[in-house]
Amino acid sequence: MLQRLISVALLLAISINAAVTPPLGYNRQALLPQFTRHIGSNGNATCSTCSVYEPAERVVAPKTNVWAQISPEDNLAVWNLLHDPASGLNLTDPSTAILTDNYVWYIDTVHVNKSEVLPYLDGDGAKPGSWARAIIFEGGKAEPVSQEYIIGPLPVSGETTIQKLDYLYNGGTGGSIPFNGRYFDQKRVDASESLLVSIMSNITDITSALLGGVFYGYKDAKSTLTATTTTPTSFDGNQAFQVIMFRLPGSATYLRPLDFFVLLDTTGTDASLYKLKGLVTNTRFFPTVADLRTAFEAGELSEEVYQPSDYDWALVKYNPEMGTRELEDKFAPQSLEIGGKRYKVDSQQKYVEYLGWSFYVAHTRTLGVMLYDIRFKGERILYELSMQEAAAQYGGFQPKAATTVYHDTHFQLGADLFPLVEGFDCPFGSTFWNVTVHDGNTTTVNPNSICIFESDAGFPLSRHRAGDSTNDYGFANLGVVKASILTLRSIATVGNYDYLFDYAFHVDGSLEITVRASGYLQSSFFYRDQGAWGPRIQEATQGSLHDHVLTWKADFDILGTENNLQVTELKVVNTTQPWWPELGEFEQIALETYNVEKEQHLSWADNGQTMYAVSHANATNKWGAPRGYRIVPGKSDIRLSTLNSPFSRHNTALSKAHLTVTRQHDTEPWGNSVQNLNMPWKPQQDFAKFLDDESVEGTDLVVWFNLGMHHFTRSEDVPVTLYSEAVSSIMFAPQNFFDQAQDGDLRNRRWYTVPETTDSSNATTLVSEAYGVKLPQCKVELQEPTLARIG
Repeated sequence: MLQRLISVALLLAISINAAVTPPLGYNRQALLPQFTRHIGSNGNATCSTCSVYEPAERVVAPKTNVWAQISPEDNLAVWNLLHDPASGLNLTDPSTAILTDNYVWYIDTVHVNKSEVLPYLDGDGAKPGSWARAIIFEGGKAEPVSQEYIIGPLPVSGETTIQKLDYLYNGGTGGSIPFNGRYFDQKRVDASESLLVSIMSNITDITSALLGGVFYGYKDAKSTLTATTTTPTSFDGNQAFQVIMFRLPGSATYLRPLDFFVLLDTTGTDASLYKLKGLVTNTRFFPTVADLRTAFEAGELSEEVYQPSDYDWALVKYNPEMGTRELEDKFAPQSLEIGGKRYKVDSQQKYVEYLGWSFYVAHTRTLGVMLYDIRFKGERILYELSMQEAAAQYGGFQPKAATTVYHDTHFQLGADLFPLVEGFDCPFGSTFWNVTVHDGNTTTVNPNSICIFESDAGFPLSRHRAGDSTNDYGFANLGVVKASILTLRSIATVGNYDYLFDYAFHVDGSLEITVRASGYLQSSFFYRDQGAWGPRIQEATQGSLHDHVLTWKADFDILGTENNLQVTELKVVNTTQPWWPELGEFEQIALETYNVEKEQHLSWADNGQTMYAVSHANATNKWGAPRGYRIVPGKSDIRLSTLNSPFSRHNTALSKAHLTVTRQHDTEPWGNSVQNLNMPWKPQQDFAKFLDDESVEGTDLVVWFNLGMHHFTRSEDVPVTLYSEAVSSIMFAPQNFFDQAQDGDLRNRRWYTVPETTDSSNATTLVSEAYGVKLPQCKVELQEPTLARIG
């Protein structure tokens, strides 16, 4: 029922000497206080405490979350099964294993087949089973490999089997990669440490003179330098190497690089065969220690600049030396759900409902947060939305910068979601969920590592002021609709970077994905002649130029699996029109629309003159247009700059196009492999092979899209990169999916009208309708945030 508020009397400004104030016409400043008065406010209203911290209403998910990771009980049971002598795997406990043993490196969850899920979701089909995956380093074999296995069904029973997990990978060797291409874990670091120490302990005079420190081992108390490596550590598994750079230790070690590198050949399982490949300093390569010493003793080596001994300048804390800002002692504005939470959750099944939206949330240690069965007003838009890879590639004329490529799934990005700071990482009163991480035979709970909150969008969803009225307000009616967003957020701290992931559900049916990057730069030592790879950002530090490219998988199911990827190009055409005979032929814009026929890479068009939309192959709206969702590029939708680098040649193929469309297959659940990073020339999973000329018309299709940023480093990246600038986004928005905009059913709005008068006088009343949504009158009492312990 519409709520009609009392009319507001018009107060005219009166001059002391003026007997009568004439009508204001279109100069209506005097009316503004009346127009902007808080409608429905009551100065005598009882002031209660806001419901900021009240939990979200509970809802029961319609189905079990079949995408959830395996339980702690199943993880332990899988571990025990693998270590059972009857398994034949001949495993050693990782705590005592050496390179030539077989041991478990990794246990995670196998992606459930979509073909099994849909009959369960949409009908009475059987609930799909749960399976685990395990990567075992098999150093004890005659030909050492890293082999992935699939274990299931779960829970472990007499029917559970252990099989090689080969069918998900297209690189030619299934779930196996050579030992040299496997993850460079702590056991490999330990095996090569004696060689590194033997080198560095013999040149302490040189490192003391050039670097101001020495290195006797990673944990040796006499070491005053810290060593760090990079990836990849192999090209195709036939060789293995380490590129080791030295830094000054401490919390800000990433910003205190030194000009000294050691390159090691670490091929194979026999550490006695490891050898020095060379040393680099002063941008000179020395094949042997003797060559380095000869140059040093000849006075050919020196440093122009040195890293400062302190690092207080590089910490994320208050810096009084920068001065103070007026009024900054007041607490900053907050986004609060003061009217109570408008979303419902099933915390056990990780299911959310919000103003027409519904979706499931899953998490794995590899990929982090994933969303499934995303629906708006009961109709499925996406079956799956998941980040597939967070890649970075650097450039420079120094061994580490020139070599570095990172795949953060290789480092288990999903295990690096840690407790969030309420009121700063997420608004006060947010809903927080824990993240469970399996590591070997143990399980850790990272509390409050995912937050859910609704916030004001910062702009109205829609508005219009119908003018051309002779009344004193100057309009006949004015409508404005409040815009709000439900956000699901997580932050993954992977080494030096803190990636913030937002999935934002808009009330109009649009879905926005945003990624931001903060944290420390991976920096390089400063050389005056290396400005092509980044500026000087501190006394002896260069900000290393690099790309961040994060790939998402969007498995659209617009009203089902029979979908098209429709391309609409805005083109300039030459036309003649009979009502403009004097113009002859002239330019104007027109649309050309067609469907993508085959799997292919796609690019964002210059000037934004191409629209991509996923639509149902047959369903149309009331007006005959295909029902679909548009893919709207946001900020910094880039791809990887280097297309033929030896360090990312084939293993980072999914990062090399803005968009890619492929046909959905259960055998292609991941665009990358957790073991791809050290196999750039012969990857376990080659995304380029997904494109095998299959049709994508009227079928189940997947859109792979890239977000990221070309990180043009700057001194403002010190102490850490800022989320405000390092940001990338994309939006999926209804494109003829409905018959009209989805704002008409929202009651958080105002509708102003000015009644017509019965005589010639101007209207002096303003009528507002608030549609039953009252403004809450309450007292805000915020609680100081605390961080929960991980356990």
